[in-house]
Amino acid sequence: MSDVSSLPWAAAPAAGNAIGLYAKWTPALDDKIEAALQRLRDASIQHGDGLVQSSSLGVEDMVITDLIARTQLPIDISTLDTGKLHAETLALIPRIRERYGRDVAVFKPLAEAVVTFVKREGDDAMYKSIELRKACCGLRKMEPLGRMLTGRSAWVTGLRREQSGARGDVGFDEDDGQGRRKISPIADWTWAEVWAYVQKFDVPYNPLHDQFMPSIGCAPCTRAIAVGEDFRAGRWWWEDSSKECGLHAKA
Repeated sequence: MSDVSSLPWAAAPAAGNAIGLYAKWTPALDDKIEAALQRLRDASIQHGDGLVQSSSLGVEDMVITDLIARTQLPIDISTLDTGKLHAETLALIPRIRERYGRDVAVFKPLAEAVVTFVKREGDDAMYKSIELRKACCGLRKMEPLGRMLTGRSAWVTGLRREQSGARGDVGFDEDDGQGRRKISPIADWTWAEVWAYVQKFDVPYNPLHDQFMPSIGCAPCTRAIAVGEDFRAGRWWWEDSSKECGLHAKA
């Protein structure tokens, strides 16, 4: 990882517009866009209807949805509604439908399992221990993801190597540890390049990104980052541990 003082959000003011703060077209970006599209085309040909985009509705995934939709690739788009997402995040689902004319399949946790867990551990269980936080992630994210990927041979993600040390070796096409391929077509893009693409193609994005939330998850588990903090410092900020929920854990 780079020295955090050099990261594009490290010197950000108290309020702003993400495009204005971060977007910077680089000489390499045209080639990176074409390479990402080729990865998506190749995956679509190889996996057919076994391929799905698993979108977090974060800016990286919105870029990928735009790439898929603008080039009319036959790749299904799905997302998880954990029951704890920000309203701004959920608002992107109808925006995708309106903008691109593409359906978004929404997978939710099992209601009975959520009710049982909350009744037993409380609605704030994620703050009580790492084990309970991971249990909450398990029932709200991992279980519905499993249903999303049932019958699929590959999934598309918005992972980038710059996001964290744990993601520094993300491959464009790798084994997900469960017998599927995980395709990360913009793994080599920088934060500035992501926002330059958003600016050029007017990609819809979560307005919480304007409030210094580069990584957005469930509302109770996400906060804005401060000057000099790491990209994912706003996720599970009360924990001194890896900033992952298990969706992209290494096998």
